[in-house]
Amino acid sequence: MDRRGFIKGAGLAATTLGIAGASTATPVAWADDYSPSLKASMYRMLVPEIFAPLPDPADHVPAIVIGSGFGASITALRLAQSGTQVAVLERGSRWPSDPWRDIFATDTIPDGRGFWHRTTFTGVNRIPLPVDPFGGVLDVSSYRGIDVWRGACVGGGSVVFTGVMIEPEQRFFDHVFRGVVGYREMHDVYYPKVRKMLRPSLMPDDIYHSSAFAHSRAWDEQVRAAGYTPQRIDGTWNWNIIRDELAWRSRPSATVGCSNLGNSNGAKFDLNQNYLRYAEATHRAQIYPGHRVDAIAKEPGASGRYTVAVTKLAPTGEVLRTRTLTCDTLFLAAGSIGTSELLVRARATDALPDLNEHIGEGWGSNGDVALARPLSTLEMGTQGTASASRILDEEGAPVSLENWFIPGTTPYDITLLGSLGIVLDDTRGRFVYNPTNGSVDLQWPHDGAAGYLARAREVNNKACNCQPISRPALDADASFTSHPLGGAVVGRATDPYGRVCGYRGLYVMDGAAVPGSTGTVNPSLTISALAERNIEQIIHSGG
Repeated sequence: MDRRGFIKGAGLAATTLGIAGASTATPVAWADDYSPSLKASMYRMLVPEIFAPLPDPADHVPAIVIGSGFGASITALRLAQSGTQVAVLERGSRWPSDPWRDIFATDTIPDGRGFWHRTTFTGVNRIPLPVDPFGGVLDVSSYRGIDVWRGACVGGGSVVFTGVMIEPEQRFFDHVFRGVVGYREMHDVYYPKVRKMLRPSLMPDDIYHSSAFAHSRAWDEQVRAAGYTPQRIDGTWNWNIIRDELAWRSRPSATVGCSNLGNSNGAKFDLNQNYLRYAEATHRAQIYPGHRVDAIAKEPGASGRYTVAVTKLAPTGEVLRTRTLTCDTLFLAAGSIGTSELLVRARATDALPDLNEHIGEGWGSNGDVALARPLSTLEMGTQGTASASRILDEEGAPVSLENWFIPGTTPYDITLLGSLGIVLDDTRGRFVYNPTNGSVDLQWPHDGAAGYLARAREVNNKACNCQPISRPALDADASFTSHPLGGAVVGRATDPYGRVCGYRGLYVMDGAAVPGSTGTVNPSLTISALAERNIEQIIHSGG
């Protein structure tokens, strides 16, 4: 296995959705020609909840939210609190949590529960492994030059990310948003509002000094030797559950290399534990798992309503029903890829012909780079997945490195240290409609990652070269991103508050609104704060 093969494999797991009354049932079929998984019976025993009968939304709902990730869940809660009836449509399943049950696949030995209807999985050794096609929690969208990782479950990315929530420095925020969104209002009002709900916090000292985070301590020692001062960073982890793992009061998960395919014991404060739960508690918001949105349009006539074409899916991929719903207001929050696809397709097919020229533009990878470097000694511990710290280097293009585990290899330390690099980079791609098959493709520049890849590699090498026993750093990899951003950028495709230009009652509320980067930090906090800001203005102004 060569150096590039290792880090590329590690990156694979490094992760961080007609007319009213016109619903029609279709004969049972298999979605996209998938056949039921041979392991489906095992999954039914392990996680019977996701096989329970799925509820159906009404033919008409005042507000529909597409997706159930950060922007979607915030939108649903605030609309419900304002008195609006809301239907949240999510293509993936609603997964439970339990201290001891085997609910999610592990990062080390993945199966169909881990991936959204895939048939192969390429691990660290770069050998494609068969994966049984099933409605797992992580979707991998492959484009020319880059793969994109995104959540496919109730809770979206909050279930499969690594919990890091960092506020960007003002100078980087201003570089990205260019005055469309003011840093001061975000810093004073909306970042704190999100933190209060999601409860991110620093890793406690007792956990930092545990055997599961020996690699975190070694990472900090290395960067100090290279002249950096590691900054402790917030994560949305329930530290008491991690303590339970360390004391064998819970099934090991976050302490043994699990995060990117979910934590069975609920060790992360995902959106099912806060925004979505509170939205449902109002009795005005309902969540509908297994509902994939295929197309959106403006209803003909003077009603002003929107139509939403939906396919109801079983976790096996079985098509249970197709319907067309209507709503008065439509909130797109299917993630950067999902939201951009819906809008680009709607413009190209004249379903929403008045969308402007900025739809599909301004997509970026957040400057993500997966990195690894060797340890000169073996740390006797396990691969704890929470990130303890980061460094920031501004000697060239600003780049942060975060202390990560080595995903998808082994639950134990293997004399390697992982990092996620995030570079402030202006490389952008665009989404285009393919009329031959109706798909929406991402056009990413050839060698689009070359600049930020080299910059992240430079900083990683600096840390590596300061070890007592010199060993070369493993190569860096930017062939994937778990932080897709843009495609319906705020202030261009929308007004400054996410109202889609050309259409009243149509909104973008997720990472598609972010201009391709969140300024050397993970995007979840900024996506959430922007959603809080925008939905507050939308509700206050009456639309």
